[in-house]
Amino acid sequence: MLSDKETEATHRGNDRPTISLLIPFFNEERLIVNTIETLLPIMDSLNVLYEIVCVDDGSRDGTWKLLSGFAEAYPQIYALRLSRNFGKEAALSAGLAEVRGDAVITMDGDLQHDPKHISQMVDLWREGYDVVEGIKSSRNDSAFSRFSANAFYKLFKFASGYDLKNASDYKLLDRKVIDAWNDLPEKETFYRALSAWLGFRRTSFVFEVQERKSGKSKWSLLKLLRLSGNALTGFSSKPLQVLNIVGFIFIFFFLILGVQTLINYFQGQAVEGFTTVILLQLLIGGGVFLGLGIIGTYIDRIYIEVKQRPRYLISERRGYNENE
Repeated sequence: MLSDKETEATHRGNDRPTISLLIPFFNEERLIVNTIETLLPIMDSLNVLYEIVCVDDGSRDGTWKLLSGFAEAYPQIYALRLSRNFGKEAALSAGLAEVRGDAVITMDGDLQHDPKHISQMVDLWREGYDVVEGIKSSRNDSAFSRFSANAFYKLFKFASGYDLKNASDYKLLDRKVIDAWNDLPEKETFYRALSAWLGFRRTSFVFEVQERKSGKSKWSLLKLLRLSGNALTGFSSKPLQVLNIVGFIFIFFFLILGVQTLINYFQGQAVEGFTTVILLQLLIGGGVFLGLGIIGTYIDRIYIEVKQRPRYLISERRGYNENE
């Protein structure tokens, strides 16, 4: 018996998939064959119309050639290629704008998001949940990476109020959530937080992150720092408020030192502590430049948004949409 959502999809037309699987790829030619061949039988077992939307985020290896081959061989696979590497967030946005299903599942192309949970996600969606989120039970990262991630998520929760600890991009979104995402005008996005900001009826499940079969993560320290900065400034103005607190702290110490200097002056004592003065100047100068950097980050976000450039550009498509 079809659910209400599947019945609605049938009324729209039998060619519309019920489930879309969205996977971004970047320089993953060694993993694509295993990934697609693993996912096809799992999607077939759902006994619903489905599509697999693959986004090549400007790869420089043979990723696009392989995706094009799969799109030509399998009618349920659709591939699109971005004109350059715009980043994972933009690749997800590009895919969300293209998917046709009544729900979409987003996952990484390295199978670290265990695909055995796909059927569980679909079952929860059929129960009426609009967002089904995958929560990591553990992180297969270095101690430094775990420490950095935990520190970021604590800071992000303090700044924005959203608890994203152990959150992932392994999610199912209902069509109404997809449409709401596509209506958002901002250019710089943070998928995990922005999908939480959208709200709707939500549930979660726990999964264990799998080992990569080949290659290594494409996230460099610089990319992670940039994503963290965009996330914090995109969801909170508290970094700007911190500048006020720092300013009051400096004024407080200034008043104390001012009173001390006056007392020494009237007592006829020479003012000493040249090294202390230099250190204070360095501290204040560092605080000023840090504050300017925070303000500059917000100005940069405004600058990017007002230019109204698209989040991404698509250079090629392969699959069912080529002739539409």
